Amino acid sequence: MTKKGILAVVSGFSGAGKGTLMKELLQAHKDQYALSVSATTRQPRAGEEHGREYFFVTKEEFEQMIREDALIEYACYVGNYYGTPKSYVLEQMEAGRDVILEIEIQGALKVKERFPDTLLLFVTPPSAAELENRLKGRGTESSQVIRSRLKRAVEESEFMEKYDYILINDDLHACVREMHELIQVQHLRAGSNKEWIEKIKEELRSL
Repeated sequence: MTKKGILAVVSGFSGAGKGTLMKELLQAHKDQYALSVSATTRQPRAGEEHGREYFFVTKEEFEQMIREDALIEYACYVGNYYGTPKSYVLEQMEAGRDVILEIEIQGALKVKERFPDTLLLFVTPPSAAELENRLKGRGTESSQVIRSRLKRAVEESEFMEKYDYILINDDLHACVREMHELIQVQHLRAGSNKEWIEKIKEELRSL
């Protein structure tokens, strides 16, 4: 019997290192995981490819997806839609692959509402000072943007308790290992083995 995949949602502060974590996890276990690609109505940036970073669609196409209930979650930011296509996620899970969504908090909580067995993981640096250092260390953003990201982190921290696990990204390789172990142990949960439980119940009754 092919074990159904786990749906894991990863959120965290800007500068926490979520992207690097995802990259390392997928490189280390490429056959086990599928990274869900979001759909968006924003224009592609230089170097971005349709189907790799995002599925780039028109506003009309996105609104059609909403009407058809083809999205697990969606939100509108600065005039553009972002959402998670349902078909890709469910296909990968049916094939036994664990699917990871890297999305912000509001989207994560919407996914948990629709799919209660979803595993919610929140990534954070070891301290607020380290978060500020990492944002400054990028060297790509103005001090004003950094301040706004730190202000947003204050708001986001209010939702940390709603997540199943907090991952402190201090040592990258240790954090990747912890993330992998947390996702894999979900396969043993009773809620992830409903079909097998029913099967053994039936076998026991027929003895």
